[in-house]
Amino acid sequence: MSKLKILVKISLAYLVIANTCSAMVFDRDYLNKFIKAYVKEHVAVPSQGKLLVDVSKIDPRISLQACLSSLTANIPEKHNGRNVNVKIVCADDKPWHLYVPVKIQTIVPTLVTSMRITKGTLLDNSNMEVVFKDSAQIRGTILSEPKAVIGARSKRNLSKGSAITNKNTCFVCKGQPVTIIAKSVGFEIKSVGTALRDGSLGEVISVKNDKSGRIIRGQVSAINQVVINL
Repeated sequence: MSKLKILVKISLAYLVIANTCSAMVFDRDYLNKFIKAYVKEHVAVPSQGKLLVDVSKIDPRISLQACLSSLTANIPEKHNGRNVNVKIVCADDKPWHLYVPVKIQTIVPTLVTSMRITKGTLLDNSNMEVVFKDSAQIRGTILSEPKAVIGARSKRNLSKGSAITNKNTCFVCKGQPVTIIAKSVGFEIKSVGTALRDGSLGEVISVKNDKSGRIIRGQVSAINQVVINL
């Protein structure tokens, strides 16, 4: 056999060995971390929120194959935001893929009651606190700033740990005095009125002007305050 043929065979054998050595076998712990990092990078998170990512255990009967290429991942476009099947792909000459179920929770800072309170209770720092809660379990607009809520009242009995939302609080309560602010650019007039219904932050409610007797509609902008934009 010529020296050239021997050299070619040795080179080919070296390439086969080199490729085999460079192929990576990804264990389950690596895939778990890889999937978590991918989900956290590609799933939108609300301001100040956090993601809790729970990757399902890969079936022990599945044999994880080696891969020369870098693994890629993909989240289906249509998913409910909480339960997804992340697709792991090895794009070798003999490609393979794997679907791994993942549970995603979005937790956000949320005002909750720190004790049991009854309907009509004035909310303050003594009976509420901020904790992280699963946003999917909260109905109504999530409130997270204690300063903005101090002085509001509960519209119903609330057990300890209940989320404080626009649905169970009134920033302006029916029959209570309110400040009416009528304003336009560079112009503002304040007057006093009486709320004709409960209202949460951002809601438009009817208010009676105590001086003129007129009933007007204003947007709740703060505790016991409505705004009319002229």
